[in-house]
Amino acid sequence: MCRIAGMVHPGMDVKNIEQTVLGMCKLLQHGGPDDEGLYTSHADHLVLGNRRLAILDLSSAGHQPMSYQDRYHITYNGEIYNFRELKEELQDLGHYFLTHTDTEVILAAYSQWNTHSFSKFKGMFAFAIWDNHLKELLLVRDAAGMKPMYYSTATGGMVFASEIRAFKMVSYLGEADKNWPVYLMAYGHIPEPATTLKEVKPLHKGCFLKYELHSGKQNLQSFAHYSYTKKKFVGGENVSNEVVNTFTNAVERHLIADAPLGVFLSGGLDSGIISSVASSLKKSRLNSLSLYFEDEEYSEKKYQDILLNELQCTPHQYLLGETEFHANFPAILAAMDMPGCDGINTWFISKFAAQEGLKAVLSGIGADELFGGYPSFTRIKFSGLLRHVPKMLTSRGRGSSIKRFNRLSYLQLNGIKGTYLFLRGHFSPNDIARQLGNSEKEVWSILDQMPVINELNDLQLKNQASWMEFNMYMQNQLLRDADVMGMAHGIEIRIPFLDDEFVRMVLKIDPEEKYGGPLPKQWLIDRYKDMLPQPIWDRPKMGFSFPFRKWLTNSTYVKEMMKNGGVQTQKNYLKFLEGNLHWSQLMSLIILSNRNEA
Repeated sequence: MCRIAGMVHPGMDVKNIEQTVLGMCKLLQHGGPDDEGLYTSHADHLVLGNRRLAILDLSSAGHQPMSYQDRYHITYNGEIYNFRELKEELQDLGHYFLTHTDTEVILAAYSQWNTHSFSKFKGMFAFAIWDNHLKELLLVRDAAGMKPMYYSTATGGMVFASEIRAFKMVSYLGEADKNWPVYLMAYGHIPEPATTLKEVKPLHKGCFLKYELHSGKQNLQSFAHYSYTKKKFVGGENVSNEVVNTFTNAVERHLIADAPLGVFLSGGLDSGIISSVASSLKKSRLNSLSLYFEDEEYSEKKYQDILLNELQCTPHQYLLGETEFHANFPAILAAMDMPGCDGINTWFISKFAAQEGLKAVLSGIGADELFGGYPSFTRIKFSGLLRHVPKMLTSRGRGSSIKRFNRLSYLQLNGIKGTYLFLRGHFSPNDIARQLGNSEKEVWSILDQMPVINELNDLQLKNQASWMEFNMYMQNQLLRDADVMGMAHGIEIRIPFLDDEFVRMVLKIDPEEKYGGPLPKQWLIDRYKDMLPQPIWDRPKMGFSFPFRKWLTNSTYVKEMMKNGGVQTQKNYLKFLEGNLHWSQLMSLIILSNRNEA
């Protein structure tokens, strides 16, 4: 796991490019505290930069950027969990290795199979490969989009980095995308392919982008994607066993490391499954990390304790109090990179993981999206019925103080985008227009234009919900939070439920079976309830959250920010204090105010 950056630009002086990439890497140092490196091709006006977080092969042999056969050069962020199997295959084909890293395996695989190698990698990754013979730069991102890759091809060159903040060093890319505040207030995050910068965008997941130096041509191609429409299989014991065995293998792959690792243990079903499977596989005792609060309404300590009594692990439990929240809140906002209304919990648990000397931690992200853990899986049917209500009636909810009624107008947007914003949106277009000083027509136009999403009418209804949560909420909120907030402390967050082989198998399960049963994620419960104590799976779902309302209400930092935020900001803050605005909506206002002051 690392942070990467680079630039190729025939029209720029190489020394200027080097200084730019060095500056980008300095801004990304938090995500790669162990080492720094540059590769420069003076003749090609190309520089690759890397900040390393050493997890595999901790020696200097893992230094990046790494070269292979004096032709291929890479800067790489991520982990390839099947690199040992690929290494053996490549050795049989005559390849010789100097290190024990997965980085060198990527280079050897590319030299052997070219772009076909990308679909062979099981893991999370974003990397850049420079082919010094063909004079081509390739940017590559994993199929689930777990690792970030942002880039720009403005002014005839290419610049890339792991975080948006790194582009501050590129003067000609400084222009903001004026629409990002609209996206933030509507979604609570910035949905791909938008970013806060006009000329910078994310590489599509499961894709590679090839840039040819001499012609300046760009070619974007997909090498992997997930389909909800391929042939399904109905369960039965054999299928269930196959899926469970696939997940066990996925967890085992995610435990590969030469540095200390652990698992996030919230006390819920998903982290309980991962912790139990990992504990049974790991030869040494597993480190578990848990947050709890004095307020029992939010604390899951009793469930954590139940699990810890069953698991063979070394527990690390942290009481998080209001004082610590206030002390760290400005640092959390600074760590966000791309704006988002959540991620604070991930920031704290990653902070504690770093204090324990860990480098990687397993997370339960993905289970809710794949197995129906969110209310959206039942509410999506209701949203479909409401689409038949005349627009004149749905638009009347836009001024309501009740958030669900306020979002009714979003059903005027076609397809799954309107459904998502009805179910998960933050502010209505009317509220956004008032806050930002736009016309409501402008807000509707911005939201209608992007993101562009294909119709999903051919999918079964709960598969539509799964696609929506997987590709919108998880992609733009949870995975971004996991990456940025973890790397703010030099922690790699690994996600076994998004193992490529496992995801592909789960998507084949018939939706009637996968989402059936009286409880959310009943399919998972039925396969793992013998491994877990009953209170873990037979309990109400509880979001991994904080006593946010109380803490944000008491925050002097927030009070001052809202005081200086303008008339509409102050009106919305008053709504929050009166209990008519959710804490996540207030977070959007805080971020807007914070960015305006920066």
